[in-house]
Amino acid sequence: MTTPAAPPNTPETPSARDQPLLGKVALVTGSSRGLGRAMIRGFAAAGADVVVTSRKLPDCQRVAAEIEREYGRRAVPHQAHVGHWDEVDALVEAAYSAFGRVDVLVNNAGLSPTYPSLDQVTEELFDKVIGVNLKGAFRLTALVGTRMAAGHGGSIINISSSAAVLPTASDLPYAAAKAGLNVLTAGFAQAFGPKVRVNTIMAGPFLTDMARGWDMDALASDLAHFPLRRAGHPDEVVGTAVYFASDASSYTTGAVLPVDGGRGVVVVGSA
Repeated sequence: MTTPAAPPNTPETPSARDQPLLGKVALVTGSSRGLGRAMIRGFAAAGADVVVTSRKLPDCQRVAAEIEREYGRRAVPHQAHVGHWDEVDALVEAAYSAFGRVDVLVNNAGLSPTYPSLDQVTEELFDKVIGVNLKGAFRLTALVGTRMAAGHGGSIINISSSAAVLPTASDLPYAAAKAGLNVLTAGFAQAFGPKVRVNTIMAGPFLTDMARGWDMDALASDLAHFPLRRAGHPDEVVGTAVYFASDASSYTTGAVLPVDGGRGVVVVGSA
């Protein structure tokens, strides 16, 4: 007896198993480099069409061209500074104009400038850190989440930091902003359920462009106490991001998941 072929796009078929985001649209802020670039490429590899956005249009265009060339997915570049609400509003309109929907939103854009001491943190620096890391994510989630809830639903992923729960004097404004992002995750999960899931990846130290300003000797000393004894590579966040973006996490919302090499389990005083 001949076994009937499985219908297309069922969980048993390679297209659904290997491309869990096929037919979806993903918007990732700060996606021209670092974790954002790794995630948006991972989403395209998983079948999604994408909106590439950051502050510099040429960088967005470069990544969009890479995605279309390497993965054959449609990629729309759009310049936006997420710390400015008018630009966030324009970004949302551009995404829906291009695709008619957004199924996955990742609030990834981040900023963590250095400063000599806490008393020398300027109002401009503080406001900029809060604006990019927290204010923009709030506005973008409010706009896209509202449309998702009124439509086909979706998944929103916030990229937080282990600094939110393990702050230091050298990153306090950034840590406060990321702690606020964790709070937004819980609040928006309640506000937009049951059709929209909102989760957070709480990232540890990853070797991205942001790491160029780090004290590498101090980092090496800290990493010696991590269970995995190293910093992360940007590609190592992709699996978690695809999990939250896809139906694999269909019963998960309001979660804050550490992806930090075990930083969160380091015994206080051992580092």
